[in-house]
Amino acid sequence: MALIIGSLPVASYAATAGEIDASVNASLERFVSQVKGAQEFLDAAKGVLIIPKVIQGGLVVGAEYGEGALRIDGKSVAYYNIASASFGAQIGGETKDIILVFMDKTALKKFRNSKNWKAGVDAKVTLINIGVDESINTMKIKQPVVGFVFGQKGLMVGATIEGSKFTKMKK
Repeated sequence: MALIIGSLPVASYAATAGEIDASVNASLERFVSQVKGAQEFLDAAKGVLIIPKVIQGGLVVGAEYGEGALRIDGKSVAYYNIASASFGAQIGGETKDIILVFMDKTALKKFRNSKNWKAGVDAKVTLINIGVDESINTMKIKQPVVGFVFGQKGLMVGATIEGSKFTKMKK
C-alpha cells in the first residue's frame, strides 16, 4: 500500500495554501456551472469542504489522496487532506473532486474538532448523484452532511467516500 500511495504525485507534493485555494476555486466553479441550484445550496451551508483533484488508483490494493480547504462564509478557514485505502478486485485510476456540505452547525463543529474525521464513522455522509445539467432540490435534502463526488465530465455515479479519513493540515 505504501508503494501505491508513494507513487501518487499529489501525495508526494504538499501544495501551498495559495495553490489549494486556486484549485478549490476552480472546483467550485465547475460544480456551480454543472449543477443547477448548486450556488443556492452552497449559500445555505454552514461550511463547505472542497477537495479537488483527489487521485485514486489501485491494483488489488487501492488508495486515494487529495488536499483541500474548509470554507465558511466563502473564506478558507482550514486545510484538510483525504486519504483512504481499499482492498479487493480493482485496477485503474482516476481523479475526482469531493465536496462535503455541512448543513448544520453541530455537524460542522464535530468535524472541526475531530483530529481524524472518518466518513461513515464520525458522521453519516449522504452522497448525492446528479448528472450534468440536473438540479439540486434543496427542499428534499435535510441531512446534516451532504457529499458530492464529480470529475471533469460531471458527477460520478456509484462513487463512495465511506471510510475515507479527513485530517487537518498545518498551512
